[in-house]
Amino acid sequence: MKAAVVVTPGKIEIQDVPDPTPGPTDVVVKPAAVGICGTDLHIMDGEFAPSFPIVPGHEFAGEIVAVGSAVTGYAVGDQVAVDPSLYCGYCYYCKRARGNQCENWGAIGVTVSGGAAEFVSAPMANLFALPSHLAAKDAALIEPLSCAVRGFDVLPRAMATSYLIYGSGTMGLMMLELAKRAGAESVSMVDLNPARLETARTLGCSAATTSADELDAPRGWDVIIDCTGVEAAIKDGLSRVGRGGTFLQFGVASYDARVAIEPYEIYRREITITGSMAVLHSFDRAGQLLAAGVLDPSIFVSHRFPLSGYAEALDQFRAGVGRKILIEP
Repeated sequence: MKAAVVVTPGKIEIQDVPDPTPGPTDVVVKPAAVGICGTDLHIMDGEFAPSFPIVPGHEFAGEIVAVGSAVTGYAVGDQVAVDPSLYCGYCYYCKRARGNQCENWGAIGVTVSGGAAEFVSAPMANLFALPSHLAAKDAALIEPLSCAVRGFDVLPRAMATSYLIYGSGTMGLMMLELAKRAGAESVSMVDLNPARLETARTLGCSAATTSADELDAPRGWDVIIDCTGVEAAIKDGLSRVGRGGTFLQFGVASYDARVAIEPYEIYRREITITGSMAVLHSFDRAGQLLAAGVLDPSIFVSHRFPLSGYAEALDQFRAGVGRKILIEP
């Protein structure tokens, strides 16, 4: 089969690789679409993936083409989305229902071959059956949405909450859509990309601007979410959290990113600073939300590339052009 392979950091090729064979409780999926996200950039830059070569692609959905001998509840021809998380189930954190902190953590498309290929193997336990009205080519949005749902799991939820979100790419826009349904009084967006801000306005944000200085919030915001991972945005956001407010570090920063904090202000204003990493008991809920129409794929998906265009799609994502970019193997 054909697959996009990150041979070494910074080098990706379309190669012929062996077809996957399902284990007893695995299925083989033919991806209809696989998304590109910041994690894929980190893999290309030599981070995250423990070894190379690796087939990337952790956001994908498609059709089951083979099933293992012990698979139940699924059959060839079923349309599914796949949670890429691979938890050991026996470590300290797994036993405490914190699988995303698994001491032996792995993921399809990060530690084992992913969906940027004609076929990919996945555990039966990681499948979400797609309802008939939800196209597999759009259901690659479920994985990033499940990360956003996890982010809201760690946030306080109260009616009439004010939100400020840094970054109006795919994840920022998903956070916007969830905030609107979580009792938000207002949701303001900050981004340097005019096209992305325009999409935020289309989706009904309260304000969209290139600088939070342009917004009127003398008491700060109840919840501030960074979806950029950029030091300057994080520093700015931390300074704008209102009393008793929460700052969520959602965007993936580079390993060497550093931001100074003011411990006295955290103490004085009773600020909570928290993080949210990947998926945790949120994949099926995200699938249900997408099926219910929480996101409009025609707005969220801006570009679709063939497998042969993976490198081009990755470059476009790195340049900040478009919203969710999908590969259709």
